[in-house]
Amino acid sequence: MTKTELKLWVASLPKVELHLHIEGSLEPDLMMALAEKHQLELPYANIEEIKNAYNFEDLQSFLDLYYFGASVLKDEDDFYQLMWNYLLKCKEDNVVHVEIMFDPQTHTERGIEFGVFMQGFKRAIQQAQQEWGQSCLLIMSFLRHLTEKSAIETLQSAAPYLHDITAVGLDSGELGNPPEKFTQVFKMAKELGLKRVAHAGEEGPADYIWGALKELDVHRIDHGVRSIEDPELIEFLIESQHPLTVCPLSNTKLKVFNHMNEHNVLQLLDLGLMATINADDPSYFGGYLNANFFAIIDHLPVEKHHLKKLVENSFNASFMSVEHKIMWLEKMGRY
Repeated sequence: MTKTELKLWVASLPKVELHLHIEGSLEPDLMMALAEKHQLELPYANIEEIKNAYNFEDLQSFLDLYYFGASVLKDEDDFYQLMWNYLLKCKEDNVVHVEIMFDPQTHTERGIEFGVFMQGFKRAIQQAQQEWGQSCLLIMSFLRHLTEKSAIETLQSAAPYLHDITAVGLDSGELGNPPEKFTQVFKMAKELGLKRVAHAGEEGPADYIWGALKELDVHRIDHGVRSIEDPELIEFLIESQHPLTVCPLSNTKLKVFNHMNEHNVLQLLDLGLMATINADDPSYFGGYLNANFFAIIDHLPVEKHHLKKLVENSFNASFMSVEHKIMWLEKMGRY
């Protein structure tokens, strides 16, 4: 198949997204609109200036803008609009199931109460489910540059909303914030029956992946591309089939790889690891899920069987029920 044919084919497939930060889907036009609504002054005169700011040197330079952008989110309707706009993108990209990360501390640290963003998110999720059958689960992520005490307080504050939360995660600045810093709060989450994921092996070393696996008892590793540096870890991941939620556009935008043709996702896949493709923070990194597939098709020696396996892996790595996995994999097999 030609690259164009591969793109058309993968775009037509029902797909799953497992690594998506809802705050990272804040598009410049919505940022400007909400800043105007709340009479906030942005250091940008127009949307083009915002887009021009999306040239990052590393993870931290992105995070600085990411947290600044989130400051325009203030009331329930803001969070509804944020979620609704992303779910419309899911419909457009044929993403039938998504597991969305949100960062409570990004908002509670600004004085926004838990119920404000949860009600906004829930309203959009329920509407999408009713209108076109969108499947969506929520992952509550802890900010690793803050203390474990803050994470524990966040978990406790989430108590009234745990029936709407499937898993906890760990994100934000990786360097200097190893997974072991959050052992207690992840243990508490496990006792509450929550699934567990964690960012590891993006900017941080392969040791952080071991830490997430052994100390946090995670079901999935978010990113995990630096696992290739540790042969023993690679062998473990092949054996255990712990999924890696790889984000190609993010990895190149943040200089984890200098160019997409250097990305190792096909290497990981061909070795037998359960690699998946995801968008991470699509507004900031240049594309939603289909765009990430298109990027690897353009720059890597991708064949149809690679794409099929990546999509199948996403369904199998998801937290949806076994029945729903089987249903969607059977549907996918008809394409």
